[in-house]
Amino acid sequence: MTDFETRQQHAAAPATWRPFRNLRQVAPPPPARPEPDVWDRRVANTLGFLRRRLTGEYEVDEFGFDRELTDAVLHPMLRPLYRDWFRVRVRGIENLPEKGAALVVANHSGTIALDALMLALAVHDEHPEQRYLRLLGADLVFRIPFLSELARKHGSTLACNPDAERLLRAGELVGVFPEGFKGTGKLYKDRYRLQRFGRGGFVSAALHTRVPIIPVSIVGAEESYPMLGNFKPLARLLGTPYFPITPTFPWLGPLGLIPLPSKWYIEFGKPVPTEPLADLADDPLVIFNLADQVRETIQQALFQLLDIRDAESE
Repeated sequence: MTDFETRQQHAAAPATWRPFRNLRQVAPPPPARPEPDVWDRRVANTLGFLRRRLTGEYEVDEFGFDRELTDAVLHPMLRPLYRDWFRVRVRGIENLPEKGAALVVANHSGTIALDALMLALAVHDEHPEQRYLRLLGADLVFRIPFLSELARKHGSTLACNPDAERLLRAGELVGVFPEGFKGTGKLYKDRYRLQRFGRGGFVSAALHTRVPIIPVSIVGAEESYPMLGNFKPLARLLGTPYFPITPTFPWLGPLGLIPLPSKWYIEFGKPVPTEPLADLADDPLVIFNLADQVRETIQQALFQLLDIRDAESE
């Protein structure tokens, strides 16, 4: 074949077949950077947490509140109860202030005060600012070994006006249950009927610090531990307010302490302002009337939540 014929064949060939055309090679893309191992992070965080626990390199406030322990241990332990067992639904979370103090006043029930823990977790997990609720507890809580330490670590303190006012002046959300043991110790036949609100000490604390009162209604706790009776002689022997008899306790022993999986609703009501009455903070009549107003607001909201729950269960 002559050189002329060879050149003609090359010219007639498709461009993609022409030898030595576009020989520049495109470099392969760089390999994707591997994602950090989630488990490596978790192990590192756990080891760091344990190191700080052992060396004491963690902070607690003047009341004993341990934020790191609450976030890393206590709240994760409570979330399965909150999300999967009780399936808590929250309404009105926007009524809690984004910043600054408020007194959160709720009904109390359920034999064992799980409603306090669920309320604190609802405030933290549902509020956009993930705020902490500083609970006021009865003196019995702080007389029980180990439980008292856990309560302090979780942010609780003794239910007294001086501690409540110090927390409120520091801009905290403070939670109180004015029914006390009268609420948790009432029989199942009296469920969702509010007991007396004591002497209204919580109103006095709110008036002195000029913070709003947030009424809260909790439905579902009454069915978690239905209290059918109270064995008073044993309660007096143990030094407790009551000794509950439920469908599962004490018949099943420790298994009877497992709560029944009831459906919970928590509703935060509209704030009740205290500023207009702050100058009358020591007037017993003003305190009684405001306490009664908050109590009636919670009671009416309980009835409405029960209707909502019944309608949704049909």
